[in-house]
Amino acid sequence: MSNNTKGRTAALILIFALVTFLIILTSNNSEEPFNYRELKLKYTNPPNIRKWLLQDGYISVSGNKTLHPKCNSCVIVTSSSHLLNTDLGPKINQAECIIRMNDAPTTGYEKDVGNKTTFRVVAHSSVYRVLRRPQEFLSRFPGQTLIFWGPPNKMQQGSKSNMYHIIQRASSAFPNVSAFVVSPRNMGRFDELFRAETGRDRAKSHSWLSTGWFTMVIAVELCNNVHVYGMVPPNYCSKRQRKMPYHYYEPKSPDECITYIQNEQGRRGNHHRFITEKLVFARWAPVYNITFSHPEWLDDIETESI
Repeated sequence: MSNNTKGRTAALILIFALVTFLIILTSNNSEEPFNYRELKLKYTNPPNIRKWLLQDGYISVSGNKTLHPKCNSCVIVTSSSHLLNTDLGPKINQAECIIRMNDAPTTGYEKDVGNKTTFRVVAHSSVYRVLRRPQEFLSRFPGQTLIFWGPPNKMQQGSKSNMYHIIQRASSAFPNVSAFVVSPRNMGRFDELFRAETGRDRAKSHSWLSTGWFTMVIAVELCNNVHVYGMVPPNYCSKRQRKMPYHYYEPKSPDECITYIQNEQGRRGNHHRFITEKLVFARWAPVYNITFSHPEWLDDIETESI
């Protein structure tokens, strides 16, 4: 066989291998690119979140406690820098129940975000940041409830990860604080809810649910009325002009709109779908008595303007 023939044969083999690889890659990523404009903003049969999520949904980490709906009116204090210089602290402190997220502190920010906490929803990625500062997040609010969420292989008793046992030890050290972990069954329900609302499989679309998603659902479960401070509407990033830090307590954190857009459009690896989640929240607002301020949301949010 001549050198030219060998070269052509090698080239054909290489092309065949590349084509085969692309076919396999395409079949493993059969979901279409995520597109929030495909969502329909109105429907006639919304899911009854209050009815089906609380049942066996939360596992008490210490003691034989049960998470029950306990508030008529709640406020969610987001971690957004939109809360800075608002002087909302006294108004937030007057709320019946106050829900915060992850490791968002109140010390030094009381004027704008208040200093009381009833519930704190914590992602698995924030567990250590919360537990490393017990004076800020545990001992400061006796009677508060912490709800931890994350993959069952990290968060459940008996898992290879020791995260559950770390939470358990912290809960034992602060008996006035109640701690719960979202059950494996409930983690599946959160995924089912995402699919029901978006028509997309969370895993196949390479999407991560945000702590905001978990917090909003938990708030709807626990509260008859929910007011959200600091969450921008889904069309905000198409209109805003100035840059804003993602967190009020991290002035050098990434710009919020860059974070939202990069995650929403990301296709390599897993990403939060922040804009899609906000569109779902807009759809839930009239159904579950959810209102928003700082900034305020309009009632007629259209995907074309996003």
